[in-house]
Amino acid sequence: MNLEAMRAVLDKIRQYDRLILFRHLRPDGDCVGASKGLKRILELSYPDKQVILPAADCPDYLRFLGEDDSEPSEAEYADALGIVVDTGSADRISNANWARCRELVKIDHHPDRDPYAATSWVEEERSSACEMIAALQTAFSEELKLDRQAATCVYLGMVTDSGRFRYAGVNGETMRLAGAMLDAGVDTERLYDRLYLRAFESYRFQSHAYEQMKISAHGVVSLFVGRDTQERFDLSFEEASAAIGYLDSIRGCLCALAFIDAPDG
Repeated sequence: MNLEAMRAVLDKIRQYDRLILFRHLRPDGDCVGASKGLKRILELSYPDKQVILPAADCPDYLRFLGEDDSEPSEAEYADALGIVVDTGSADRISNANWARCRELVKIDHHPDRDPYAATSWVEEERSSACEMIAALQTAFSEELKLDRQAATCVYLGMVTDSGRFRYAGVNGETMRLAGAMLDAGVDTERLYDRLYLRAFESYRFQSHAYEQMKISAHGVVSLFVGRDTQERFDLSFEEASAAIGYLDSIRGCLCALAFIDAPDG
């Protein structure tokens, strides 16, 4: 836990009356959970500050977490602190207006190949950006408030980015922080229903994916999902992209790749 970097982030947040949050293109559960969870924590903790999460692309399956905010004006950007979560490089930030902010904070768990923010808190060993948000809140719990809504967003990201706590990077600290979120009242049954209950047609697509996947002699499993397949099974881009999850538990395979035709070609 990098307490020095965490304090630097918190000190910067204290200095500003307006905070604008950003996330990456085609956000996943961790990115959406981190941005929405942090927004709620900041709103609870600093009721006199304006906290904005501008509307950006969001997967349909995560819309139950609530809508994002409308786009701020140029003047609002100009005197705001921008906080970017779960985004390794500046070219992947979904809202190009991040550059209008007076200063920028980066909170991320990917390799820090693009240190685009003056204030940066990066911990590559963390299983998710949401684990970092949970660590920040628990480390400074006297100042940073938590409720069920915030905890649900943060726990969602921890669950999804860790493969339900199966992937490398999960350790005792991960589980203790997840427990702290559960203690705040997360309804896991309702949350898992939202995340993992699937339409019957998606199982037909999963069967198709297993028929079409290829395995190389070197242990690489791959799958291509074209536009024709997406139309055949009535899949959104996010549903088609979820096919990568079908390939991660094949004995003898060292790497899984899914190639998905995007709507823009």
